[in-house]
Amino acid sequence: MTEATPGQTVGPFFHHALAFPGDSELVPFGSAGSVVLHGYVHDGAGVPVPDAMIEIRQADASGVVPREGGSLRRRGAGFTGWGRSCTDGAGHYWFSTIEPGLPFFAVTVFARGLLDRLFTRIYLPGTADAVDGLVATREDDGRLRFDIHLQGPSETPFFTFPRT
Repeated sequence: MTEATPGQTVGPFFHHALAFPGDSELVPFGSAGSVVLHGYVHDGAGVPVPDAMIEIRQADASGVVPREGGSLRRRGAGFTGWGRSCTDGAGHYWFSTIEPGLPFFAVTVFARGLLDRLFTRIYLPGTADAVDGLVATREDDGRLRFDIHLQGPSETPFFTFPRT
């Protein structure tokens, strides 16, 4: 039997190795039915993390999780339900997407100093069975905002999954 090895510290290489043009546009920005999901990533002291990477996976508007593979060249491709966004200098990330029929986005967080990626969810406002601390806020302009706190008193709830 092979034993699992410990994870390696991730980052901060995302902006140089994993980002690609259009990676945060699951649907074209400003297109009919689109919504912006955005927020900021903060460390335990509340300082913005300028070199984190956020990935989302979501269902389409009818609640079906797409089974087609992701695409680095999304223009003209079908909705894959997957996107990636690197934070900017202020720790800000954003996605242009649609509101999922299943009322949450599955989220993976990569950031410097983490020994492994983190998993969480972002629920749509008004979701009855949402976990406290995991509900996005709808802003006056319709955008959805969700800030991620890696540690500290406002720490985002993160999930663990058993390794196989």
